[in-house]
Amino acid sequence: MNANKKAAKIVGVLFIVAAVTAVIGLKLYDPILIGPDYLTKGSEQANQVVLGAVMELMLVVSVVGTATALFPILRKYNETIALWHVCFRFLEAVVITVGIISVLSLLTLSQEFAATGASSNHATFQASATVLKAIHDWTFMMGPLFMLGLNTIMYSYIFYKTRLVPRFISTLGIIGAISVFICALLVMFGVIEQISVWGGIMAVPIAANEMILAVWLIAKGFNETALSSLSALKQSSENAAHA
Repeated sequence: MNANKKAAKIVGVLFIVAAVTAVIGLKLYDPILIGPDYLTKGSEQANQVVLGAVMELMLVVSVVGTATALFPILRKYNETIALWHVCFRFLEAVVITVGIISVLSLLTLSQEFAATGASSNHATFQASATVLKAIHDWTFMMGPLFMLGLNTIMYSYIFYKTRLVPRFISTLGIIGAISVFICALLVMFGVIEQISVWGGIMAVPIAANEMILAVWLIAKGFNETALSSLSALKQSSENAAHA
């Protein structure tokens, strides 16, 4: 297996890992994030919440892994865009990590609340919990929506221009990126809720793109003819620069 096919399979697997761990992680957070009695439920379901954090840590690893695996491919066409893609992927990973820390901090607060009873300090606990939940909500919006949209449009643009993958896949990626980016703006301005029917509808194109792209990369890999053309073009540019 050559390096390009190996990179394609790695990227495909990481896209699937990212999608699966993101969905499972968010669902496992339900006791600490959903419902009016989350301060009590969180401590009662501590192991479930921690497992959700582990899922999101796997998501962080997959996000970073995708960036590093795609960089050598993307830079063949445009090194500037490739570098920006790496930077924003790492920023996405940092934002997700901040969200994980906020949830684990909320879990600690829930355990302290359960241990002390905290009847006299309920308002203080509630205020602290509200802040931590807000941090998670905003990071969830910035990472899986805003940053994801920016990252997707960068690699999809290069895929479209170079035909590294079929254009219907890269076109779907561009549409999905624009859709999820608009969704992020609507959430930021309070027009819609992120976890809502409209939020789900606007996330469908990018979710479909990632899964179709993942399966294609695992099964077929990148277009070898397009890669050869890019390598030749890059070599020609380097020779001209040194002439």
